[in-house]
Amino acid sequence: MDRGGLLEIRSTDSSVEQDLPAWSRLTGNEMVSWTKQGAQRSYLVCKGTLAERSKRVTETVRLPTRKQLVVPVSISKKLPAPMTAPKIAPLSVMGIGSWPRPRWMVQALHERLEGRLSEADFQSTADDAVRLAVEAQLRAGVDVITDGEQRRDSYASFVGALLDNCQLIPLTDVSAMVDEPEKFERELRALDVPSAEVRHPVVYGPLGRSRSLSLREFEFARTLTDKPIKVALPGPYLLTRTMWLDCLTDRPYLTREALTADVVRVLREELHDLLAAGVALAQFDEPVLTEVVYGGATRQRCFMCGALSEKKSSEQELAFAGDLINEVVKGLPEERVALHLCRGNWTRDESAALRGDYRPLLSLLNRVRVGTFFLELCTPRAGELEILKGLSHDRRIGVGVVNQKLDKIEAKEEIAAKVRSAINFLGRQRVLLTPDCGFATFADNPVSSASIPEKKLRAITQARESLSVSTEKTETTNRHE
Repeated sequence: MDRGGLLEIRSTDSSVEQDLPAWSRLTGNEMVSWTKQGAQRSYLVCKGTLAERSKRVTETVRLPTRKQLVVPVSISKKLPAPMTAPKIAPLSVMGIGSWPRPRWMVQALHERLEGRLSEADFQSTADDAVRLAVEAQLRAGVDVITDGEQRRDSYASFVGALLDNCQLIPLTDVSAMVDEPEKFERELRALDVPSAEVRHPVVYGPLGRSRSLSLREFEFARTLTDKPIKVALPGPYLLTRTMWLDCLTDRPYLTREALTADVVRVLREELHDLLAAGVALAQFDEPVLTEVVYGGATRQRCFMCGALSEKKSSEQELAFAGDLINEVVKGLPEERVALHLCRGNWTRDESAALRGDYRPLLSLLNRVRVGTFFLELCTPRAGELEILKGLSHDRRIGVGVVNQKLDKIEAKEEIAAKVRSAINFLGRQRVLLTPDCGFATFADNPVSSASIPEKKLRAITQARESLSVSTEKTETTNRHE
């Protein structure tokens, strides 16, 4: 059938009402209409879009169909070397990454994914949203800037719209492709997941990177400030766990290891390009590592970071994750690479998030060749700071000192006490100051309202300043005595 052709599908199976629209979106076709008379249902599907049928030419961003495979770009034999970047001083204040998107930015994200907004118009809209996010951080007095991840639908799945042979679809559509859809949907409901709003990357061919994942984010943010800039990326273990959906009936990779090789390749390419462009710190997000050790003995799927696939034993998975991270960062300066861990940031419901200290992860953290760890430490679910005494002394720790999920702004004195404790325990040179996690991990489901992040970061900078003043007064008194 030529594109623009119409196909009528008849069925008496009620499940087709959900499965056929999901299939249409996944394959790039358009559900035109459907009718129901008794048990008989009739569905009219257009191959491609109705716009093609009527030959109206519009500038759109259409996702490729599963048959339109892109030949992946092979990794260059010589990747660019890092260039110099601004140094990040001890006790620097910064966000983890994400910032609440304005309503109009969320709308633009949806319209772009659905092919109703041109790339140029989307980027122009996103530039405005980034300006607002950066200005708020500067007003708060932070020392290291992020672009707030305004161009991303989430901290991890956004790569599904950028990598070759990968596609973003709603989680509700994933249920149409799994072996046990009812069980899958029950798990999502139990985990308090907004499945109609959250999208998931699905791989339908060999992964490739014919365009950058985040370089444009950095380049635009650099026009707004001279401060050091941090760029966050989903880690290789997270992406592998996210994209390897063992529950799918049709898989382009026969093994998880085969998929992993391509995941490492595209992330290594991206990391080299970012450091060569002058990114001060590249942060890999690996929150799924806590799911590995605290996900439960039943090994039930945990949505906390899109990790819907099954896994092996904790020991095997941690060893596997360490190998992947080290392969991505191999040969690059450790002080320019960071790792972020938390226990889930998709809901404010503390009972739905994981809990457990960092003790089972210390061996992995000492093994991976990154210079900084950004750790959730403010919430009691994360355990005590003292457990980190087993970490190598050459690693910096971004200490979470405020809870991004709470509307209450922590008192300056409360934050200062946490900072003082971290300095006493780790040493001033090793401490950086952050919230526990991002303020809007998922664009459609942020854990923080728009006015909170600036106030939280400002509270951290004020607490640090109060410590500096206190220290200066003490030193002056001691000199006079």
